[in-house]
Amino acid sequence: MYKIPESVLVVIYTEDLQVLMMERTDKPDYWQSVTGSKDFPDETLEVTAIREVREETGIVVADKSGAVPLAHLRDWRVSNVYEIYPVWRHRYAPGVTKNTEHVFGLLVPAAIPISLAPREHLQYQWLPYREAADLCFSPSNAEAILQLPRQIGK
Repeated sequence: MYKIPESVLVVIYTEDLQVLMMERTDKPDYWQSVTGSKDFPDETLEVTAIREVREETGIVVADKSGAVPLAHLRDWRVSNVYEIYPVWRHRYAPGVTKNTEHVFGLLVPAAIPISLAPREHLQYQWLPYREAADLCFSPSNAEAILQLPRQIGK
């Protein structure tokens, strides 16, 4: 089954603008925020974001006890269309070269536990947002992180 060329990018951050960065397993030294494609064409972007956050970090976003409230997940209404890196193009149907990425932000408590998906990420770190942007391998991820203060009104 091929990946759907529509994805989410979720910038996970704390009140003091620390951003969660994760190192990819398949590309060491490639650091990023949570990313992931829709599982099926009519999956909503919000559901995709919630699922990817849970799969990659163990953070549960829901309106129930012990979870990060759903209201803390915000669709920034920013989309990026970019060329899929050749190293990952084999995951998509033949001829698919572009992906549309939708940006979300997720406010979490500073001490939230992180449980990485070992098949996806080697390690994580919290960094001030400017340092996190500098660490990103993806220009659209870096730009999203740099927009954080404006997106949340700081």
